[in-house]
Amino acid sequence: MSKLMGKVAIVTGAAQGIGAAISSAFIDNGAKVIMTDVKADQGAALAQTLGQNAEFIEQDVSVCDSWNDVVKKATDTFGPVNTLVNNAGIVGVVTDTLGFKEEDYNRIIGVNQNAVFFGMQAVLPSMLDYGGGSIVNISSIAGFVAVVGCPQLAYVGSKFAVRGMTKHVAVEYGDKNIRVNSICPGYVKTPMNE
Repeated sequence: MSKLMGKVAIVTGAAQGIGAAISSAFIDNGAKVIMTDVKADQGAALAQTLGQNAEFIEQDVSVCDSWNDVVKKATDTFGPVNTLVNNAGIVGVVTDTLGFKEEDYNRIIGVNQNAVFFGMQAVLPSMLDYGGGSIVNISSIAGFVAVVGCPQLAYVGSKFAVRGMTKHVAVEYGDKNIRVNSICPGYVKTPMNE
């Protein structure tokens, strides 16, 4: 029997690429998945093809208040949330540090870093009530080393931050049966990378 059987998961950035693949694999292994993304038409269409164990919610993960709505919808639809995959991410503009604009920096940090915090904070009460859970934060190889040719400062900084936040929450909640891990993929052929 799959370890995902009967689990209730939220997967962000689920309309395409890695998030879509994660959602599909989770459902194939018995989980019920709330899929979120800003790409409403694409996400809703995918959820429909994945069947009754998939539900799509349009969400800008960088908006803190949106998280309470997502967790409530997940709980009302499928039951207590015990799995979160913080997958949503953006690269944004590709420029050198001197050419970077404040609004571009803030948008990338908002989606790639702040949203990870918002998501973890929103699901932890449900996991504590459930008696445990699993949080997976998608970082990047750019969260380990500064890579020549990597898009830019904000992306690299946000992915380093995801690793640090992951380690902190893992230590803080490990004794409550909540696992928190980060995955750091290299270049993956997805619409974002194309």
